[in-house]
Amino acid sequence: MKQDSLKAAVLISGTGSNLKTLIDAIAAKGLLLNIVQVVSNRADAPGLNHARTAAIPVSVISHADFPDRQAHDAAVAKVLQHSQAELIILAGYMRILGDEFTNHYSGRMINLHPSLLPLYKGLDTYNRVLQAGDSETGASIHFVTAGLDSGPVISQVKMTVLPEDDASALKARLGPLEHQLLTATVKLFCNREIAYRDGAVLYRGRTIKRPLQLRQDGSFF
Repeated sequence: MKQDSLKAAVLISGTGSNLKTLIDAIAAKGLLLNIVQVVSNRADAPGLNHARTAAIPVSVISHADFPDRQAHDAAVAKVLQHSQAELIILAGYMRILGDEFTNHYSGRMINLHPSLLPLYKGLDTYNRVLQAGDSETGASIHFVTAGLDSGPVISQVKMTVLPEDDASALKARLGPLEHQLLTATVKLFCNREIAYRDGAVLYRGRTIKRPLQLRQDGSFF
């Protein structure tokens, strides 16, 4: 029996490079994903052009138009509910979401973060890696919970920190790996292989004790 595409909404604030990666993977027929909505809190986010080019519905919901976080979250939630998205993907969305919002979408919302969580939650991850003298860094995809970058980690990709690296170099080298990680992880959701239960990640029905690690060939171990 043919499997239906997974309906997803993508939230962005900037360039939308991860959104473009997903759009390209769908076009190449390597991803059974149907992006039914893109939301941005910034009208000038360049990533909105990727959505419009792909004829994906776009909603700009500026936080500046609302009196508080709760009101802004409610407006975003209304759009997401109308879209009937099954999975919410935060891809460079630079807004902290309130507890009510994250609890409502518990187990259905994921975020891509540029560090090996639980290390370096929040911003400025590249400089923090360098200041700590770490030998490796990477990216993580986690379920979104009320705590900042604190939800259970689903998957990671790692890379070596080179002696000559600065923050810009780390970001440039990690970018393509983030795209690979996002595509591979979303594919697991499309195949209904990932779930969330009682604060833990289930992979093919079993709780995982550590994040799935991405290989160079795009598979996990």
